Amino acid sequence: MRVMRKLKAKRVVIKVGTSTLVYPDGSINLRAIDQLAFVISAMRHRGRDVVLVSSGAIGVGLNYMGLKQRPKAIPEQQAIAAIGQSELISIYKERFAIYEQKIGQVLLTRDIFVYPKSHRNVLNTFDALLAQNVVPIVNENDTTAVDELDHETKFGDNDQLSAVVATNIGADLLIMLSDIDGFYDANPNEDAKAQLLAHIEKVDQQTYDLAGGSGSRFGTGGMVTKLKAAERMIKADGQMILANGEDPSIIFQIIAGEPVGTLFG
Repeated sequence: MRVMRKLKAKRVVIKVGTSTLVYPDGSINLRAIDQLAFVISAMRHRGRDVVLVSSGAIGVGLNYMGLKQRPKAIPEQQAIAAIGQSELISIYKERFAIYEQKIGQVLLTRDIFVYPKSHRNVLNTFDALLAQNVVPIVNENDTTAVDELDHETKFGDNDQLSAVVATNIGADLLIMLSDIDGFYDANPNEDAKAQLLAHIEKVDQQTYDLAGGSGSRFGTGGMVTKLKAAERMIKADGQMILANGEDPSIIFQIIAGEPVGTLFG
């Protein structure tokens, strides 16, 4: 018998990784994007506040430019991100419009949350968008974000960005969709006996010791970054669920309290 989860989910941040949006061969997964737009639109129509943190700018940019490999030079990566972001938001706008749901783009750098005035301004922007029934679609501003000695602007990855956004806007739940079913006690790709952990109440050193692996050639995230996001959510009295985003309709199961993926918190 499956035990249903009790979740607070009035305000939800959904983070979708590049692996959900872009196939391994680099082509865009339009079916997944359409399904994501449908699910989020349905959530909004039922009165939930939803923010989407979407990776994929570089992956989509590589596809748009017909490139097979991510460039090594930072300026070239930033150029690809600029190209891909405009293409990605156009696809989102088209798909969300099918379900009569408006969207707004929010590009962020880490320093926005550091300086009080810009911090307040961006929170006001989120509040205004949600109040007008608009779904904010968030990504790091990859075209300008850099790490310098006295001015760090990069979040590093969208796992961290999603947790920062979620905790700053007072989200109850962060749903992180990735290419894995949840958090395991061993690497499921290497150990056939690896067990999916349904619930982790706290993230400690033992949890980090179990983590490993890295992202795809299109993305940047690994399991450690997801644990850091979960730790941030737990400290803010929120919850996070890590689940497989191959079919974004899994969000309906998550919101209903079905025990899919791993619940943190």
